[in-house]
Amino acid sequence: MADIVSCRSCGRSHLRTFLSLGDLPLSDGFIAEADLGKAEPRFPLDVAFCEDCTLVQILKTVPPEELFGHDYPYFSSFTDALVAHARENVEARIRERRLGPDSFVVELASNDGYLLQHYQKAGIPLLGIDPAPGPVEAARKKGIDTRLAFFGLSVAQELAEAGKQADVIHGNNVLAHVADTNGFVQGIAALLKDDGVAVIEAPYVRDLIDHGEFDTIYHEHLCYFSATALKALFRQHGLHFNRVERLPIHGGSLRIFVEKVDRPDASITDLLAEERELGIDKFGYYADFAARVEKIKADLRAMLLELKAEGKTIVGYGAAAKGTILLNYAGIGPDLLDYVVDRNTFKQGRWIPGVRLPIKAPAVIEETKPDYLLILPWNFKDEIMSQQAAHAARGGKFILPIPMPVIV
Repeated sequence: MADIVSCRSCGRSHLRTFLSLGDLPLSDGFIAEADLGKAEPRFPLDVAFCEDCTLVQILKTVPPEELFGHDYPYFSSFTDALVAHARENVEARIRERRLGPDSFVVELASNDGYLLQHYQKAGIPLLGIDPAPGPVEAARKKGIDTRLAFFGLSVAQELAEAGKQADVIHGNNVLAHVADTNGFVQGIAALLKDDGVAVIEAPYVRDLIDHGEFDTIYHEHLCYFSATALKALFRQHGLHFNRVERLPIHGGSLRIFVEKVDRPDASITDLLAEERELGIDKFGYYADFAARVEKIKADLRAMLLELKAEGKTIVGYGAAAKGTILLNYAGIGPDLLDYVVDRNTFKQGRWIPGVRLPIKAPAVIEETKPDYLLILPWNFKDEIMSQQAAHAARGGKFILPIPMPVIV
C-alpha cells in the first residue's frame, strides 16, 4: 500500500486532511464461507483537499491488482437503472456524433458490456478495456470485444499505432479508480482522434459533500472530482473540458465532454463560476464535513437500536461497496441486521467484510418477512422499492440512510 504525500493530479504537496473514517475493510472484499476464520485486511480511509489544484483524494493507494483481481464482484448489468442510463448515453452519442459502421468506440472499465452492448446492437465497431476477469468474461460471452488490461498510456499507444484511435471514448466511474491518474489521462489523449470526444462520468464532490454521502468514499475511489479539479487535470495533458451535464445517478455525477480543441460552452463556464461562488476551490467548503458524517452515523444507529428494542426485524438490501463502508463505519452488524440480500449471484453465499453479515438472494425476504429493509445502495432506491413492492404491500417499511436516516 502506497502513502500519498503529493497530489495525484498536480504533484504538489499541499494536502489538508478533512475526514478520517478509520481502518476499514475493502468495500468489495466479500468473504467466502471457507475464509470466515481469517482476518481480512483493513486500510485507513483519510480524505484530503489539494490547496493547489483543488482535487479531493484519499491518502492511501491499495494495489489495483488487489482491488480488481479475479474475485472482483461488481457486474453492472445487475442494476436495471444503470443499463438504462447507459443506453440513453449511447443513443445520444450516436445522434450527436453521427456514428456508424466506419466509427470506432472504446469504453474504459467496460465491465460486463452493460454500455457497449448498445453500440453492438447499432452495428458500431467497438472495444472494451477492463482489468477484472469476471466481468470481461461476461462481456465476451455477449460477443463484445473486450481486452483484459489496466488502461494507461502504453495500452493507448499500442492501439493508436495499430490504427485504432477512437471517435468516442467512454469512461464511466473509472477516473476515480485509477492509481496513475495522469497516466490514464495521457492514455485518453493518445487514443482519441483529433476530432474525437471523451465522455467521462464521475461522482460530483459537490453532491458528496452537500448530501453527506460519506459512504461513497472507499479504497477503490481514490479521487473525488469538482469541475475545477477536472479542468486542471485534463488541461495538463492537452485536453479541454468543453461541456458538462449534471446527472442524478450515483447520488450526483458529472458527465464531461473532453476534446483536443478548446471551445468551452456555457455549461462549463457557468458551473466553474458556481463552484468559485460556493467556495469548492477552498478548504473551508470541506471543513465541517466530518462532524456531519458523525451525526449521520449516530442518528442511524439510534434509529436501528430503537427499532430493535421494539422487537422489529431489519434486513439490509444491496451488498453494495457503499454498504460495506456504511455498515463498518457505523458498527452495524448481526446485532442490528439479520442479513443482507443482493441480486448479484456472485455475492450470494458470501459475507459482508468486517461486520460479517451473510448475503442472501432477495427471495429470502418473502420467506422471513422482515419489518424493515435498510437500503444500502440508496442511489438506486426507486428501483429497489419497486422491486420490493410486496414488502411494502404487507406493511413493511424502508430505511434510507443518506443524506439523513429516514423511514419511508
